[in-house]
Amino acid sequence: MKLSSFLYFTYFGIKTILFKKREPILGTVIVTDRCNLHCKHCSVNNITAVMHPYDQIKKEMQLLYDMGVRILFFCGGETFLWKDENHNLRNLVIEAKQMGFLIVNVVTNGTFPIDLPEANLILLSLDGDKQRHNEIRGNTYDIIMNNIHNATADNICLYMAINKINKDYIRDVCLTARNTKNIRAVSFNFHTPYPDTKELALTKEEKATCCEIISQMMKEGAPIFNLKNAFPYLIENQFPTPCHQCVVIENGKLSTCGRCIEIPGLCEQCGYFFVAEYTLLFHGNLKIIFEMLRTYLKYI
Repeated sequence: MKLSSFLYFTYFGIKTILFKKREPILGTVIVTDRCNLHCKHCSVNNITAVMHPYDQIKKEMQLLYDMGVRILFFCGGETFLWKDENHNLRNLVIEAKQMGFLIVNVVTNGTFPIDLPEANLILLSLDGDKQRHNEIRGNTYDIIMNNIHNATADNICLYMAINKINKDYIRDVCLTARNTKNIRAVSFNFHTPYPDTKELALTKEEKATCCEIISQMMKEGAPIFNLKNAFPYLIENQFPTPCHQCVVIENGKLSTCGRCIEIPGLCEQCGYFFVAEYTLLFHGNLKIIFEMLRTYLKYI
């Protein structure tokens, strides 16, 4: 991370904590909900299957920037599907950097060639060993691993949503992250139970076991992009929601924290590690503050 970016984020954090401000720092633009997969745990793919036009996305990026957002995510659907005439995902990432965003990340299912060195991080979904991943996402594991091997930069961060199917295969993903070229780290979430995927949700006891495994893998040197001090809050679902420092925009609609905020009762079952980490950070949790500094300086 550049020193100028570090100083900017430090100032934002101090200001937010001291004055209890609610301005956003992290924003996500949904470029499309069209996806080439139909994953068992996903509730937001192919609802409209619309590719949002470039001019609209550019305006949404500018809106987020003007609100104070400096960490930008492009998300789908599948982001690498997005295009509008001569514009593709790379154009959006470069445009965002030119606009002034300090960190620009992309979320993908990894089934398309990964040639995007301009992104700070590419969050790529891998959901266990080959058998469990393919059970959740279809026969895609070998395609994804081949794309990772052939990627043009080492900016890939694996992204695992832990659920009933893959909860016993956290170690496999950690070892893949540690031992595979072009992978910088791995980040975890617990499954957030939308109404049509409730059966995949973990119990409190299962979450605790998962956190024990992640903690052990941290001790063994796995490059894990999560904060251990947030684990007790995630297990108990006792962290403040929603996260006012995060916003999502999709087809002109701006939402605080995420697209799921309007679903009754879902915030109370949130499994997003970053939501717990950010809300605890901006509520002044000192352990989270120091651990986040170490982790972000290491992996971004």
